[in-house]
Amino acid sequence: MAEFSQKQGKRRGDEGLGSAVDFLLANARLVLGVGGAAVLGIATLAVKRLIDRATSPRDEDDAKRDSWKELSLLKPTPHLQPRPPPAALSQPVLPLALSLSAPEGPADAASQTPPQLSSPAPLCLTFQEKLLAFERDHVTIPVAHVALAKQLAGDIALELQAYMRSKFSELPFGALVPGGPLYDGLQAGAADHVRLLVPLVLEPGLWSLLPGVDTVARDPRCWAVRRTQLEFLPRGSSPWDRFLVGGYLSSCSLLELLRKALTASVNWPAIGSLLGCLIRPNVASAELLLEVQHEYLELTLAVLVVVTGTDFYDHHLLAWPLEGLAGNLWLQDLYLAEAARLRDLDDRDAGTRRRLLLLLCAVCRGHPALERLDRGHLTQVVLHLGEEDVDWAEEALGERFLQALELLIGSLEQASLPCHFNPSMNLLSSWSEEDIDNIGYMLYSGLQAPESLLQVGGDRWPARF
Repeated sequence: MAEFSQKQGKRRGDEGLGSAVDFLLANARLVLGVGGAAVLGIATLAVKRLIDRATSPRDEDDAKRDSWKELSLLKPTPHLQPRPPPAALSQPVLPLALSLSAPEGPADAASQTPPQLSSPAPLCLTFQEKLLAFERDHVTIPVAHVALAKQLAGDIALELQAYMRSKFSELPFGALVPGGPLYDGLQAGAADHVRLLVPLVLEPGLWSLLPGVDTVARDPRCWAVRRTQLEFLPRGSSPWDRFLVGGYLSSCSLLELLRKALTASVNWPAIGSLLGCLIRPNVASAELLLEVQHEYLELTLAVLVVVTGTDFYDHHLLAWPLEGLAGNLWLQDLYLAEAARLRDLDDRDAGTRRRLLLLLCAVCRGHPALERLDRGHLTQVVLHLGEEDVDWAEEALGERFLQALELLIGSLEQASLPCHFNPSMNLLSSWSEEDIDNIGYMLYSGLQAPESLLQVGGDRWPARF
């Protein structure tokens, strides 16, 4: 009897909810039109389905269907469909009751001129307009900050270069070169990061490259730098031979050499006092980072030991803190190729691919739940999308933004984001299932209300279920 009462009560509750939904949709058609009512209906049914799941016994299959990957009712709806304005911008909007009772005909229309208002009613911004406002407020960097960051980076590079030539006079390091997204117009939000390249000058003919997949590490991201001509020019013929491990130039050994110099030998307080800033090496990071504090900005310099040359077919290889068997290998640096490809694609059709990348970077940077999506992941998404023959004019920027989110969600569903220049490299290979699930859920939620992605700070994210 109790079970019957519970079922009967639930049925009445469902009927009541159904009546409320019908009443809501009926009035929505009147106020919002058929299109608006359809969108509201989908959202309402989705909420009802979630309520049913929460109040009904769940089995294993129901739990699986709760995955963000299978929320079919929460698939994105078109947010950029143009909607006709309710009235001309010069005409006020009449109340609904007056508009329904107004007589028809030219004579009546002429005789019943609506009263003129002092100012037009505020208009709702489209997503495209909100996206451009977000770009203005949270993407664009003040010119003065960019100039100051470049000046500090250049001055620090000169001081560090003078120290290295004095300390390691026997090692032929090349000229230190500041660069990176800030220099290429590909940095969003703040001028707070610069790449400081420390090139190694290797002797032509004494070194060759071996793909990482052909080494014991089997890592497609990396390359091994192999010493050649040992039978004619034995060890010691090159100043870099002191960093050989098993016949290969060890990136780990060079990183350790510079780490000790940056953290223990360089007189950063004196250099900072000379340049009017405070410079500290980041000893907690596995990377070689210099934290710079100035009166007007904070800057991070990533000191990157790089191997490049004609013998390497323009490959740029970084000494990077890799783990395991790849510890002595060199990570292929794709940044220069990525920046060049984006620039080339945009120049062909006056496109907005680089602006899209900046928007995505700013959005992920502003949301802690999305911080694992770094520039490398987002650049690959834009490159994959950028090769498609679609409209890349500024007017389509909002549509491309949503399309990039969908592409990224699809990659998370497959746990695969191939590198544009090396498809065998999966940029999500090191991510755990929990990371993929959490970020995928957040992006799905944001895709339903993309305006929420443009809100920096606050608690606009739904709770994780």
